[in-house]
Amino acid sequence: MLFKKKKEKTYSSPGLVTLNKPMSHISEQFRTIRTNIQFSMIDDTLKSIVVTSASSEAGKSTIASNLASTFASSEKSVLLVDADLRKPTIHKLFNTINTEGLTTLLTDKETTLKDVIVKTRSEGLYVLPSGAIPPNPAELLGSNRMQEVEKEILSAFDLVIFDMPPVLVVTDAQVMAARADGVLFVIPKGEAHKDSVLKAKDLLEKVQANVLGAVLNKVEEKDNYYYYYGTE
Repeated sequence: MLFKKKKEKTYSSPGLVTLNKPMSHISEQFRTIRTNIQFSMIDDTLKSIVVTSASSEAGKSTIASNLASTFASSEKSVLLVDADLRKPTIHKLFNTINTEGLTTLLTDKETTLKDVIVKTRSEGLYVLPSGAIPPNPAELLGSNRMQEVEKEILSAFDLVIFDMPPVLVVTDAQVMAARADGVLFVIPKGEAHKDSVLKAKDLLEKVQANVLGAVLNKVEEKDNYYYYYGTE
């Protein structure tokens, strides 16, 4: 699937380790996460993953971006969707514009996927920026139009990864988690409170989200590991 509308060249930020340093220890950890996710869904089709956290500043967007890059490196066509319509970050990580994107698709039926999807420099990896920040993010994500867009992108790509706002801040993540094949939860080491994590997990379970596991982020190199993935 090729999208040629967007011609601007994209560059990765230092946070995209899997693109900048694919042979690094951190990149290997992301490949381990990819493998564990695949094994956790071995009897089911995995087409969509929601990446979220309990609170803000957990690094979920960086995790989502590196995970998308890792899946794309296994010869899959992957779409990374910035569905954080309140504080979008993906366009900054990939150094691309954010004037058009998901919100454009949701509010302007004349806009097509080819108009807003950006091809990155990583083979098989595409990005759908958030677009302009709307006044009603939760309503847009829960709309019939959003379900139409989901159906279209799921049929066009092998895997779609949604970067969502934190669970405890707004309801957006719950809306999308209820429809996704799996949810990956990002926990920042030393910053997340146990009660907050458990409350967020409870909110996801209330919408019957399939929580695949958790990634422990912001771990110091001296701890001898960077990311931990644990299945439910």
